[in-house]
Amino acid sequence: GDYFTNVAVGPLFGQLLAAQFSEIWERLGKMNNFVIVEQGAHDGQFAWDVLEFVQKRLPEFFDALRYRILEPFPILEEQQRRRLEAFGDKVQWRDSPEPFTGVHFSNELLDAMPVHLISDGTEKLVGLNGDNFVFVERPVDKIRFNQAALEWIDQIAANLQRGYVIAIDYGFLGEEFERNVQVRAQHRHLDSPFEQIGDADITMFVHWKSIVERAQANGLRVAGFTDQHHFLTGIICQFDRGGSPERPAGDWGQSPLPDSAKAKRELQTLLHPEMLGRAFQVLALAKNVNVEVPPLAGFEFARQLDQSR
Repeated sequence: GDYFTNVAVGPLFGQLLAAQFSEIWERLGKMNNFVIVEQGAHDGQFAWDVLEFVQKRLPEFFDALRYRILEPFPILEEQQRRRLEAFGDKVQWRDSPEPFTGVHFSNELLDAMPVHLISDGTEKLVGLNGDNFVFVERPVDKIRFNQAALEWIDQIAANLQRGYVIAIDYGFLGEEFERNVQVRAQHRHLDSPFEQIGDADITMFVHWKSIVERAQANGLRVAGFTDQHHFLTGIICQFDRGGSPERPAGDWGQSPLPDSAKAKRELQTLLHPEMLGRAFQVLALAKNVNVEVPPLAGFEFARQLDQSR
């Protein structure tokens, strides 16, 4: 692809998230039929990294776990089924949300959702001028530029019975947000979404504030917001101090840092501010759980979300 993702770095990202999921399971009372819902699973590699780690290192959690992938595209579901075949009926597929208790996880899902290009009360639509695609404008009223993302949080909130939503993506919290689409193909920026149609990736920064406001309107509470650097560091510190899940890698010693050169490179890429550590933010939302107790491990060093309250 044209974007370097957390999952592509290596299995460490999934292992660290597995440790966070395990803490959530414990906070919910080590319930049976704890469901991890992943949306935007791509080829299933993240699910593999999580399930392989949990199966080997956290067998009690593995027995209680059900992994549900929301996948509307048959070609991607086929890839995921092939990759995850070894886990049998531990993994389920759905094409739309269903009620669940546990955690809903997404990594770079929101930035890929459709958006409306709106400026000064007009919306840009796509039209034809001869054989060429062009932008045409129309006046609009009461439509949100990220309507698809807001309707997504409506769906998740309606189906989450008890537990958490964890979304990792790149965006802005407040006034610094810019409504500009990003177009990339062959690892370079393009000037127009009409270039290399069908081959280019088109995304937009996430407007976290509007997501949080919509979530709160649906009865969800903010359980944490921070950048990826602080999120993963919190997980590492929690479990290096003797947190209940085992340390998320077979070669971890007394230090919170992995020992092997490969794992150290993975960790540096995930954490370093000039790599992925500051590029991504992590939002956690909660329903029917006490968010006033000590935060989840990943949000031990989180900043307060004052701009959304």
